[in-house]
Amino acid sequence: MSDNELAAFITFFITSGITISMIAFAWANRGDRKANRSLTNTATDERLARIEQAVDAIAIEVERISEGQRFTTKLLSERAKPDAVLPARSRQ
Repeated sequence: MSDNELAAFITFFITSGITISMIAFAWANRGDRKANRSLTNTATDERLARIEQAVDAIAIEVERISEGQRFTTKLLSERAKPDAVLPARSRQ
């Protein structure tokens, strides 16, 4: 075996060993990533639930404010109407 063939043989086995070990490491750690995703999904679900509650609270407050606005508009429109039935002034 010549020096070039020996170098190619050693390079091939070192490269193959590194590639196989990286694939094995990635395969072994895929379970950890799935666990992290489930934790992330749980945290995301909790956060979305809090956002949903906040949006519901805001919707209730907006409805309350709009009800007050309707009431104020009703009072102002009734106040602006001229009284249809005014008592006639008695002559003296």
